[in-house]
Amino acid sequence: MSSRLLFSALMAWSMAWSSSWADTQIIYAGTLLAVPPEAPRANQTVVIEDGVITEVRDGFSAPDGFEGGVEVIDLRDHFVLPGLMDMHVHLQFEMGPQRDRDRLKMPSQLMQMRSIMYAMRTLEAGFTTVRDVGSSSQEMYALRDAINNGWIDGPRIVAAGGVGITGGHADISGVSPDLMDYWTGPNICNGPYDCRRAARNVIKYGADLIKITSTGGVMTQRATGTEQQMEADELSEVVRAAARMGRKVASHAHGEDGIIAALEAGVASIEHGTYTGPTAIKLFKKTGAYLVPTLLAGATVKRAAQESDFMPQAVRDKAIRVGTDMQGNFERAHKAGVKVAYGTDSGISPHGTNADEAVLMVEAGMSEMEVIRSATVNAADLLDMSATIGTIEPGKQADIIAVSASPLENIEELKDVDFVMKGGKIFKQ
Repeated sequence: MSSRLLFSALMAWSMAWSSSWADTQIIYAGTLLAVPPEAPRANQTVVIEDGVITEVRDGFSAPDGFEGGVEVIDLRDHFVLPGLMDMHVHLQFEMGPQRDRDRLKMPSQLMQMRSIMYAMRTLEAGFTTVRDVGSSSQEMYALRDAINNGWIDGPRIVAAGGVGITGGHADISGVSPDLMDYWTGPNICNGPYDCRRAARNVIKYGADLIKITSTGGVMTQRATGTEQQMEADELSEVVRAAARMGRKVASHAHGEDGIIAALEAGVASIEHGTYTGPTAIKLFKKTGAYLVPTLLAGATVKRAAQESDFMPQAVRDKAIRVGTDMQGNFERAHKAGVKVAYGTDSGISPHGTNADEAVLMVEAGMSEMEVIRSATVNAADLLDMSATIGTIEPGKQADIIAVSASPLENIEELKDVDFVMKGGKIFKQ
């Protein structure tokens, strides 16, 4: 073994061993952005016990001031901030010509192993919490629970169950009729009462939230457009059934008619929101719903449509149109005061490149601080988890990342995260 490999192995062993015996961890933060959008502070000590932040002190506190074993994490030359959150991922796949082949040939068990790899790429990119809003549900619930139980490593997962209508974006497309019959699940519904049943069903089987598709989608392999598809009474019944059981609803929506219908039904967030217009903006502000913009997905599908040939023509046409329009419409919605929660649609884009969304958001007119707030404080609020994550404050989970320079001056710093801690456990250093 080379000296470099030996040193790396010893460091990894040392971090794992020291975390196991230390009663207390202390992080020396050269610059600490503890509560976006409050101003960062220099020379701070973050005190952690059992994975929970107990204090944030001015200056660098000496280790001998604490009882028991102390692990010192020296980030005095780094910019430290809360772990980032991505409110729209698909951890079971990545877009490309191989995706349909994988569905036919890859066993679900192997697909689950690949999901673990994608989850770790996401965590190592600095995203300590994600909302998965479109995967094979039982496998995703299992991944969520295995991470929560400490059996495997990965980001904290809030997992959705999907409800969609026959022939809509959530229904199967692009395969033979026999496979459509085989793959059409029990949560494809028609009419308000059937959609109520489907909503209850996904909660029964373990969903943390419900994902609906009020409009058509770009990647649907049929020429059914991106306007409203679910009817108002179907949307309302899903939201009502979810609320009765303490769940929120997120709605995929591109066309403004579908955005309006979903907001009127009471959804907590609109995913994509490509054609958000004046009426939808008023409803966003009235209801307090979040926009999860997924600009990275728009840029990715547009580039794929222009540079590759694996997309059917119907998908290619939608991808170029939606990808072209998404960023400008988001800029108008943000300037109008719509609340924004960070989301990438990773799985359309490669996992681990989640921070590319931040660059696009800044290009669309958001400040660097607003982007970071959308991926921390706002995301925690959307998840109803503000009491435990989203900031570096006493009582919160120790979800902490660090970069080498200030992302408030250059948002691209988030693309190169040097340190990742989730719940007091170090995953990257």
